Amino acid sequence: MKTALICGVSGQDGAYLAKLLLEKGYKVFGGSRDAQMASFSSLKRLGIREKVETVSISINDFRSVLQTLQRTKPDEIYNLAGQSSVGLSFEQPVETLESISVGTLNLLEAIRFTGQSIRFYNAGSSECFGDTGNVEADENTPFRPRSPYGVAKAAAFWQVANYREAYQLHASTGILFNHESPLRPERFVTQKIVATACRIANGNKEILTLGNIDIARDWGWAPDYVEAMWLMLQQNQADDYVIATGKTNKLRDFIRIVFASVNLNWEEHVRTDSTFFRPTDIAEGHANPDKAKNKLKWEARYIMEDVAKMMVEGRVGNMDI
Repeated sequence: MKTALICGVSGQDGAYLAKLLLEKGYKVFGGSRDAQMASFSSLKRLGIREKVETVSISINDFRSVLQTLQRTKPDEIYNLAGQSSVGLSFEQPVETLESISVGTLNLLEAIRFTGQSIRFYNAGSSECFGDTGNVEADENTPFRPRSPYGVAKAAAFWQVANYREAYQLHASTGILFNHESPLRPERFVTQKIVATACRIANGNKEILTLGNIDIARDWGWAPDYVEAMWLMLQQNQADDYVIATGKTNKLRDFIRIVFASVNLNWEEHVRTDSTFFRPTDIAEGHANPDKAKNKLKWEARYIMEDVAKMMVEGRVGNMDI
């Protein structure tokens, strides 16, 4: 039986990854800043709360990381922790940089210090690329991040690459494009859209106010993406991979499909407000996931249209998916 430590287990990806690893026969430790106080609602929703052994770990604190590694003795570590909102990173840049960059460094250094044979996955982000226009970003595309979140993820990416090359750690980064599910909190725009549309369909008279709805993104399905994380750590050689569907859509298209799924015309219920615009933003995000397809034999099963409809179904039926 393999043992995995998931840092950030209470988030969307952490919960789906825990479910996947449990199905594969792993012993799963779930790391959270305060395991005794955290609700772990996502784990409960997936019906796996009692199967995951939760542990308190502050990845900003090297001693906490080291103690956790010595206690759990994991074969694999998945680093999904840290401040995860691009928008919030403009308001909390220091917290964002520390939780992502310093946290990743502490995990890498603790692996090196213990000398344990641990395979390490780091959650990267398409935000590292910045605005590439119509160019499909791949693993060789230069980074030009346009948010504190993107800057932090770029720093963590290079830390992983450095430890892989300098100390021969089996450390990989998945450069994940946007991926959604019913487990997304409402502070993310996709879930905000779904939640509001469902409330309006149930008789609420509110208006959905958004920022720039002409941004374009590559949206995928979170349960697909955690499979790619696991596959990276099963390879003989560690490497970095772009994980995406390869299809880009405008946010207004996501909005249209969500509202149509509850029999509403989105244009009657949505307005835009420039105060919701970010100081800098990415107009379009395009991805080339061919490397993952060829080397990992991984391919996204669902595209944006599917994701939008499944998020509505998850909200309406509260289905566990």
